[in-house]
Amino acid sequence: MSKSVYDNGGLIGVNNTPSNTAAVGVWSLTAQYDARINNTWPLSPFFVEYLVIAGGGAGGGATNSAGCGGGGAGGYLASTNFAISTTTTYTVTVGAGGAGGTSKGANGSNSIFSTITSVGGGGGGGGDNSAALAAGNSGGSGGGASYNGANGGAGIAGQGNNGGIGVFSGAFPAGGGGGAGGVGANASGSIAGAGGAGLLSFISGTGVSRGGGGGGGVRNGSGGTASAGGGLGATNTDTNGSAGTPNTGGGGGGASQSATTVTGGSGGSGVVIISYLGSQRFTGGTITSSGGNTIHTFTASGSFVPYSGPLSVEYLVVGGGGGGGAGGGGAGGYRSSVSGETSGGGASAESALTVVGGTTYTVTVGGGGAASNMGTASSGGASAFFSISASGGGGGASSTTGVTGGSGGGGGFPASGTGTFAGGAGTTSQGRAGGFGQRLGGGGGGGASTVGQDANAGGVNFGGTGGDGVSSSITGSAVTRAGGGAGVSWAATNRSGGAGGGGTGGSSATATGTTAGTTNTGGGGGGSWGSIAGAGGSGIVIIRYPDTFAAATSTTGSPTVTVTGGYRIYTWTASGSITF
Repeated sequence: MSKSVYDNGGLIGVNNTPSNTAAVGVWSLTAQYDARINNTWPLSPFFVEYLVIAGGGAGGGATNSAGCGGGGAGGYLASTNFAISTTTTYTVTVGAGGAGGTSKGANGSNSIFSTITSVGGGGGGGGDNSAALAAGNSGGSGGGASYNGANGGAGIAGQGNNGGIGVFSGAFPAGGGGGAGGVGANASGSIAGAGGAGLLSFISGTGVSRGGGGGGGVRNGSGGTASAGGGLGATNTDTNGSAGTPNTGGGGGGASQSATTVTGGSGGSGVVIISYLGSQRFTGGTITSSGGNTIHTFTASGSFVPYSGPLSVEYLVVGGGGGGGAGGGGAGGYRSSVSGETSGGGASAESALTVVGGTTYTVTVGGGGAASNMGTASSGGASAFFSISASGGGGGASSTTGVTGGSGGGGGFPASGTGTFAGGAGTTSQGRAGGFGQRLGGGGGGGASTVGQDANAGGVNFGGTGGDGVSSSITGSAVTRAGGGAGVSWAATNRSGGAGGGGTGGSSATATGTTAGTTNTGGGGGGSWGSIAGAGGSGIVIIRYPDTFAAATSTTGSPTVTVTGGYRIYTWTASGSITF
């Protein structure tokens, strides 16, 4: 066997050079191997559906007595099977509508996606005795003419239609601008021509008609009607034409002039919409989904950029802990979507959060609540990641019931007598209730996992211990957060805060031992009496996604970024944002 035959895998053929754009001819085994290891193997095309509409032409204006021609719609191009590369950035241009003026209307601007260019609509003819100024401009769809003898503008085949013509009579009705779906109507008698019909598209998930021509104006009669974003032609004398609807490519309506200078309606701006089957593969435009497709709608120029970031993220969001009063502060609300773990209050983990590339998501880290001296303490601040919000922990009370929160604050104790004060309720699926306060003992603040202990449950004149928090390994190591603060004890003992950053309860007998909730755990502050109790600990926000996806394009708030255990992890201890 000769070497040349061997190199071609037993086939006689050309030893082709690998390419990212073509795979013609016969590939040798050696060439195939080299292409694989050097990442130069040809990429399969990725097919998208598009709708590219240019800006509509403006309707005509006048300083002379006449009706004026309607503007032509912007060029309209659509396809359901257009091949692009998933590694190429495409510039998207959205054409502006033509500006209305006091003579012939200005053409709209082109809209462009990849190799697809839709041409701006032609301006409508002005109210002028000059045939050149009275004629409609050519464009994606042509503008309507103002007088007979002047021609409507020509539309481009495959993008639009011709504009109509006007009538030289006492009413001076003008022709309608061409539309994507039909020619602009000719004027007749005292009735101006209607704008040409647009086309209906379901690319965005619902049916929307766009690309209508502008109606012609008339000095004294019936102005031209319009649809699909086209502007109405003026009916009353000395009236400006109506503008085309933005982002439809509709032509502007023609004006009507008798004694006062009038302006034609401006054309509607264009739009570019790109849709493809499956999950997000690009950024750019406003991104929505419908029927299993991802849809990018550009209402202004931008870029269509390959996206290699995550499609969903797991999160842990913990609110700030409540401050201590006599009762311990409640832990901040605890919400988690980490698979195999739990949220607060014994709830199952929530669903991962779907994210959209190119979108900036706000991160809020709640502060801990301020403590109180013989009053009701402040609740902690809520923490949030986009739509996921964890409530702040309830403040501990001194001589009343504890405050409701992510987890409830511990109840205070009566100044005299033998009554009790209930702890505050926790928020469903975020945390637990605080414990009861009794004479000479404050209730423990609720934790994310367990309720705060009632006063005197551990001994006479003892405050309640704080409820325990929940452990999470979202960062790669197990850490317990959102423990409740302990209540104050009249006895010479200090009660423990709940596991997960809960503050220690003070002793009134010794006036010592009170501690704050631990920073960035959402722990509740410890209770006290006769001296300032402990403040709540601030919250935290953590997200993660597989490290096979690209890093975020930008962040604020100085999050700690780690890559471990197959995940890319972002931890915020202060408020900020992230853009994927």
